[in-house]
Amino acid sequence: MNDRQEYLIEIPSEHAKNIFGQFDTHLRKIERSLGVSVVARDGSVRITGDPGGAEKAKKLFAMLLALSSRGNTLTEQNIDYSLSLLKEDRQNEMIAVDSDIIVHTAAGRPVKPKTVGQKEYVDSIRNNMITFGIGPAGTGKTYLAMAMAISMFRNDEVSRIILTRPAIEAGEKLGFLPGDLQSKIDPYLRPLYDALYEIMGADAFLKNSEKGLIEVAPLAYMRGRTLDNAFIILDEAQNTTPSQMKMFLTRIGFGSHVVVTGDRTQKDLPPGTSSGLDVAVRVLRKIDEIGFTELTSRDVVRHPLVQKIVEAYEKFEARSAEGTPKRRRAVAGMPVRKNKL
Repeated sequence: MNDRQEYLIEIPSEHAKNIFGQFDTHLRKIERSLGVSVVARDGSVRITGDPGGAEKAKKLFAMLLALSSRGNTLTEQNIDYSLSLLKEDRQNEMIAVDSDIIVHTAAGRPVKPKTVGQKEYVDSIRNNMITFGIGPAGTGKTYLAMAMAISMFRNDEVSRIILTRPAIEAGEKLGFLPGDLQSKIDPYLRPLYDALYEIMGADAFLKNSEKGLIEVAPLAYMRGRTLDNAFIILDEAQNTTPSQMKMFLTRIGFGSHVVVTGDRTQKDLPPGTSSGLDVAVRVLRKIDEIGFTELTSRDVVRHPLVQKIVEAYEKFEARSAEGTPKRRRAVAGMPVRKNKL
């Protein structure tokens, strides 16, 4: 009895290199992951394997061809994520994700979500006045929020963009940095500038900034203001205190959209200080008009090594949380109390 299945799928030559990868690296990964044999020849791929694996490979190549036909450059991360969706029989969701073009960069490149989690995040921004985007580094929290801000600004849905973040990083203090106040805070705001330059273009950014339509400022500058008809992004919110977070959220006026982003595993607050992000999640979770999107290591869209690093730390921290109080203090770098005799 022959339990092997074979499929022949046509792959147009203009998409072959993109789908197969350099030196057929994508094909080899697909073979290993699905337990099939894939042979590329004369504008087609021949898939051979057990019925289940061969069927999944057939669906995968159909999805990759659709993504390539839309102008996407397929990377190792795309292949890994597509495989993970395929194993959950969710491959059709990838096409819906790829169809959501938020805005085009100054160079004409479309900005769109790359994972289901990112699509849910973008939809939450569209549908809620306030959205919390929480997740590890590399999940596109700030970049996608910036893209949504620029899209709404270009469409006259908001009249200005305000970007802010707390000026706290890795234990350093502004007073020890050289220069005037602007030169002290610029390094903390540089990631926001970088995203603005890429999406909007330097000239458009400078022109709108001079008019006061785009503002990049540290969080302390938000006190005492009421922000109407604006798109406001609070970045690195895990480094706010509860009072700062409350101050920021109560600045919001009519016609505004707010996105709060943060990574709850990377806090630079002084020891013993509660994070405003952690408190806000507990206090505001049940309010209907506020959306919460939890991104995970699966939504990392940087180099695949970043995803592996995030996953390794998640496992390490989960093991540490399950340990004894003495072990948890040691992992955190805190002194371990010794029992008195």
